[in-house]
Parts: sequence; C-alpha cells; structure tokens
Amino acid sequence: MSIWHLTTRTTEVTTYQMLFHQPATWACQIENVDRTSKKMGDFFHSSISKNTCIDFHNHVAPPIIIQGPIVHSVSKDRITALENKLIAVKDGKIVALEDSECMDEIRRMIGDNFIFFKLEPGMFLCPGFIDGHIHAPQFPNVGLGMDKSLLDWLSTYTIPLEKKYKDVNFSETVYNYVVDTTLKCGTTTACYFSTIFKNNSKLLAEIVRRKGQRALIGKVNMNQNSVLDYFEETDESLKETEEFVKDVFELNSSLVEPVITPRFAISCDKDLLKKLGSLAEKYDLYVQSHISENLEEIKLTMELFPDCANYADVYDKAGLLTNKTILAHGVHLLDDELLLLSRRGTAIVHCPNSNTYLKSGLCDVKRLLDNKIKVALGTDVSGGISLSIMDAMRTTLATSNHLSILGKQVKPLTYHEAFYLATLGGAEALNKEKTIGNFQVGKDFDALVVDMEVKVGSMSCSLATHNLLELVQKFIYLGDDRNIKMVFVQGKPVVNK
Repeated sequence: MSIWHLTTRTTEVTTYQMLFHQPATWACQIENVDRTSKKMGDFFHSSISKNTCIDFHNHVAPPIIIQGPIVHSVSKDRITALENKLIAVKDGKIVALEDSECMDEIRRMIGDNFIFFKLEPGMFLCPGFIDGHIHAPQFPNVGLGMDKSLLDWLSTYTIPLEKKYKDVNFSETVYNYVVDTTLKCGTTTACYFSTIFKNNSKLLAEIVRRKGQRALIGKVNMNQNSVLDYFEETDESLKETEEFVKDVFELNSSLVEPVITPRFAISCDKDLLKKLGSLAEKYDLYVQSHISENLEEIKLTMELFPDCANYADVYDKAGLLTNKTILAHGVHLLDDELLLLSRRGTAIVHCPNSNTYLKSGLCDVKRLLDNKIKVALGTDVSGGISLSIMDAMRTTLATSNHLSILGKQVKPLTYHEAFYLATLGGAEALNKEKTIGNFQVGKDFDALVVDMEVKVGSMSCSLATHNLLELVQKFIYLGDDRNIKMVFVQGKPVVNK
C-alpha cells in the first residue's frame, strides 16, 4: 500500500484529482487529522466550498476508513456514543463499523486502495443533518419582517422577493450561496421549496446535483389568493409541474428528487389540489406543504374549504396525505388531525425558529411523537433566521422548555431527542431511514467530522476534560458551522474547511 504524506496545496489538489479519476490506482494513509498543515479536507481538494467547477455527480467516491469517536442515534431516547471505532465506506455505503482492533479484517473487506483518517482528540463523527423544510429563494430576506405575523409577512416580503426569480443570474447567485452554506452547516439532506417558475426550480435542482447535496426539490403551486400577480392558471401550473418532475428525473441523480409542492391550502383551489394529488400518485412522488402554522391561516383555510372537517382533511380529500407527505409546522393541530396524520403515515416538520419569530405559536413535539407522528426539524428560512439545523435543535429544546414551564408538557425534550430529530428522526420522516440517518452498515455515508477544539468564537473545550457525550452536548448548545470540519454525502467529501 502506498503511503502519502501531504504537505503542499499543489500535491493535495493533484492527489484529489488522481483519486477521483483513477479510484482503483491510489492508496493513501494519513496517520492523523490535524488542524494545521495536514487538514483532513485538504487531502481531497482545496476549494470545494468556494464555488469551484467540481461536479460531484460525476465523481466516484474512494473507499474510506475513519478511526475515532462516533455518535449517532439508533432510537429517539438516547445518543449512542462509541469512543474508538473504525467505520469503513465503499461505493458511498457503510460496509463496516467495528472496534479499532479490526483494521486488518476491514482491509481484507475493502482492499488495499483506501484513504485512512484518524481523528484527533476533540473530534468526532456524526450523521449529516436533515432539513425538512427550507425556502431556498427566501434567503435574501433573512432577518426581515420579524415584527409581522405570517400572512402579512408573506404579502409584504416573501411574494415580492420570489417574483424576482425570473432573473436567472439572480437565481443562480442566491441558490449557489444557499446550497454552499447549508452544506457548510452540515445539512446533507434538504427539502427545498423553490418558486412557481419551472426553469428556476430546475436550476436549483441542477445546482444541488452538482454540489453533491441530497435533496427533495419542489416547484411551488399557487393559483389563488396571492399578491402582485404571483400565481398561475390551473392548467399551466399542472403542465409546468409535470415538466419539472420529468426534468429532475432526467438529471439521473440518486440524490435529487422532485416533490409536489402546493404552497398551502389558501393558495390552491380544490381542483388544483386534487390534480396535484393525482400527479403525485402517478409518479409516486413526495408531497410537501404547510399545515396549521398560524391561527389566522387556519381560519381562512376553513372559510375557503367549508366542506372539510379540518385543515388536514383539505389535503386528505385531495389525495395529498400519504406516507410520503411532509407538512411543515403543525402548531395548532386538533386531536382528530393527529389521528388522521398518524393513519396516513404523514410527517410533520417542526420549525421552532419561524414559529417563534412570526409569533405563530409553540409546537408541542412530544404530543406529535406520542401520537406516533414522524417528526423532522426544519430551518424554514426565511421565517426562520438561520440556515443551520443546529440552531433548529437549540430552538426545539428552548420551545420544549417553555411548554414545560407553562405546564403544557410534563417533561421537556432532551438533547438526545433533539439530535435524533435532526438525524434519524428526519430520515424516518422522509421514509429514508433505510438509506440515511445513522451509521448502520448498509446505509449511505452521509456524515460530519466535528471538531470541538476549533480556536474561534467564545467556546472552549480545553479548559476542562469532557467525555464524548459532553462534547456532543456542547456541540448542540454552543457549536456552529465553524465546528464542522468536513461533510460527506454518499461517501463523497462535499465540504472541507
């Protein structure tokens, strides 16, 4: 086996290119992942996070073995912390998770051509984060309109911005930034809302594919109750949506999928909703939308659909509630709605940041889980003010504490449960728990290398000795994107720092 010690930027880039173009030719061992001259990510390339022309869709992931602490969830109640393990990845999938003494056995399994990393003290490996609800075009508005409630905020800020996305150059600039930044924040899977414009939505899919993120991408549907003529005729909406679905299929990506996306019940009439339900059934597609976010929204919805028993019934009558449906918010769901969603296998995406800033309410996640409803976390930019699921974890915990203080929860959520919602819980909400969510053998390797000794910000882990779970706690409560040293999606290193 050849051993490479990488010391110069030129060597690193050349080696990266050789590895990816001739993956069976080179073997490499790096004894330690340090924080200075021999960065883990620098081995692969020097500028993935700087809008390079690298197209990850066309690259083959080299076999990888990583040694060090590993954390993941195998249940919602407790993080599994493994102090010193070897995880082996081949063809983008986890092929072994063993004790550190099993290197020879793993090498026999994957062969001699692989890259080996040994994590330093203060580092650990965790699953990639899953963002179940994010509006990619809304990012330029982050931090604006937080003094307004939902419907006023939509008409004043959101719709005028989304109309601008007919401009391809503007779209490309924003979407490149959003995908780069979510990846840097550790989001390996994202459920994106785009706009009502087909070509703009296709552009987002192409950018996501090129940058190597896993994503569901939806062209938004609206045929009523909008401002500034930002809506479509029903036939046009359906035609362009079906064309968009076919466009995404033609990208031939195992990571990027189309999703049927009625904005919410208020913006779509009964006919459009039913036909979107039929389209989802025809192509076996995911569905994403909003539900019961705001009391004013619920009131208007029931006025528009008087023959429906409740908000969830609007979607159910249209054939839009399935086990591949993910609905954002669910703050004010009735008991009957919880029962219906549970029966249909429909998931809720908890968006605590936007629920708070738009004053929509405090969602009781424990109530959802107790009713056997799958729950993911969402940033909900730009109702939410951060692209980071880490921020969503923190706000989830704060919201749960507030409900407990108000006497609406007996016991608040723990950091173990918040971590589960950000990883395996999100995978279960998307029906992808057999593919992603933790490090079980056979799943795709979507992972983050976390460094808790980064010398930036106010956090320090060097003032005291911490065990692995304590490092995870500090990461959840205090960490940010600077602590995420490297991001893998399907075994490919899509971000390095």
